[in-house]
Amino acid sequence: MISHDPIARILTIDLFQRRFSIDERPELFDEAIGGAGVAIRLLEEHCPPGADPLGEDNPIIFAVGPLVGHFPLASKTVAMFKSPHTGNLGESHAGGRSAVSIRMAGYGAIVIVGQSNKPVYLVIEDDTVHFRDASALWGLRSSYTVGSVLREREKGSGHRSIMRIGPAGEKQVSYSCVITETYRHFGRLGLGAVFGSKNLKAIVVSGNRTLPVLDPKRYRTQYNALYSAATGSPLMKKYHDLGTPINVGPLNELGALPTRNLKQSRFEGADALSGEHLAERYLGRRLACAHCPVACIHIAALRTPHPSEPYFYKTSMLGYDYEPIFALGTMLGISDVAGMLRLMDEVEIQGLDAMSTGVSLAWATEALEQGLTTLADTNGVALAWGDADAAIEAVRRVVSQPTDFYRALAHGVSHASSMYGGEDFALAFGGNEMPGYHTGPAGYLGYLLGARHSHLDNAGYSIDQKNLASGIQPTAEELVEQLVGEESWRQVLSSLVVCFFSRGLYTPEAIVEALATVGFELDESRLREIGADVLRRKYQFKRREGFDLLSEPIPRRILQTESPIGMISEEMLRTALRAFDDGFQE
Repeated sequence: MISHDPIARILTIDLFQRRFSIDERPELFDEAIGGAGVAIRLLEEHCPPGADPLGEDNPIIFAVGPLVGHFPLASKTVAMFKSPHTGNLGESHAGGRSAVSIRMAGYGAIVIVGQSNKPVYLVIEDDTVHFRDASALWGLRSSYTVGSVLREREKGSGHRSIMRIGPAGEKQVSYSCVITETYRHFGRLGLGAVFGSKNLKAIVVSGNRTLPVLDPKRYRTQYNALYSAATGSPLMKKYHDLGTPINVGPLNELGALPTRNLKQSRFEGADALSGEHLAERYLGRRLACAHCPVACIHIAALRTPHPSEPYFYKTSMLGYDYEPIFALGTMLGISDVAGMLRLMDEVEIQGLDAMSTGVSLAWATEALEQGLTTLADTNGVALAWGDADAAIEAVRRVVSQPTDFYRALAHGVSHASSMYGGEDFALAFGGNEMPGYHTGPAGYLGYLLGARHSHLDNAGYSIDQKNLASGIQPTAEELVEQLVGEESWRQVLSSLVVCFFSRGLYTPEAIVEALATVGFELDESRLREIGADVLRRKYQFKRREGFDLLSEPIPRRILQTESPIGMISEEMLRTALRAFDDGFQE
């Protein structure tokens, strides 16, 4: 790397001691690039075996990559921690401004350790860290309010990012998230609960550095090539025009859209929730992550009438994407767009992960329907398919936890179903609630095999659709090979922290050239070695913390609802899991 590139600097913050230090660690970035590669190594260093996810020993790692601030769509931050939701690897990626802000503040990674003895928020400004009293922010009803207060209170210049938790993180709901720039999130796996356990309400990061390049002319040539490819891509134009909700219609047509807790794979109300309908009737504006020319973030303008004053309306600006539409729309049988958006808003106010919340509520709705729970358990909330108002009340109770039932639901469907029954329709994989793709066996294997149990790990759902189009159904062993190959390469992308939407633009050749302009001389072979090593380290961490792939339950519901390629075979899934486990042992 370039000798004076600040990417090599690691900022370590001790919340208990109220101290910080800055260390030069160029070897970490030389060996692992950045992002996920550096984060897993720092997690190995700082998280002792068996650490309590909500205890002082669990660190929070943020890491970015060397292309951040230089190239378009290199705009993600990787967070790593031990997950309070699954008990093993916690990994979450967020867009927005956080990556550029960390880079411009002069760091490749930030490590937060210890626990504060009272509510605190951090202000990171270049080489200084301020520990601010957050007592006045702790207990505020809305995550929106926290962001507004911090924007007014902290007037730093340069690139700035504000990360904060809502009430759910303070209550340590195991699938609470961290919100950044209002419409982006470190979702999934409970980073918000880890913040809450540390009495850490928020982090403000700002910086205004100039980043070096080796050869300005060569850099401009490669930048222009990537920029032109991004802005000229038909796929990127679709993401700009309609966003990820463009997936609603095609998945519904395929019979791959989970509906009413996966009782069905098509939703009769899908047209109302489609990207086309939302853009025509509700789209208020589009936003982009820092240094991204695509602007795929879609914001709905929802007008809500005043309860008593005629002709008075409140207009709320609400972000929407495919996954929240699945989780808080089709999964709950909600086709009323206004109701779904109000539910999304409540999830945002509380600071919850949308997917885990929706899947948990879907299980709770069916549990009540089947008589496994009662209205006394739900505190009088009559959960029913299509009832957004009841779902909103349930979301509030997941955080306030007035009954044992909500205290159980605050730990997700695996935990709640172990207490109340309904394991067969508790749709979690490796302890993490399912995403919105009932495409076939590769999708579900992807959720189980993925290092962070995410559909984005290895795109099994995409492999299913490609296999369906080709008419070729691979063997279990071939599916595993496809999934592992894809996930290994995605470790390279998440170490560079480029958006996965841009994976077709960031080819091996483009990556090698881009890295060379910022001082990293790596060929494709070395990149693939790094990707495989990152994946191996992640699985070693999971196993160290007790994860056993072969003992993970497979919810029977996925075997009972037809997918686009037909019924899914449990025997085939088990064969694939054994093949992966055997290969990993080697």
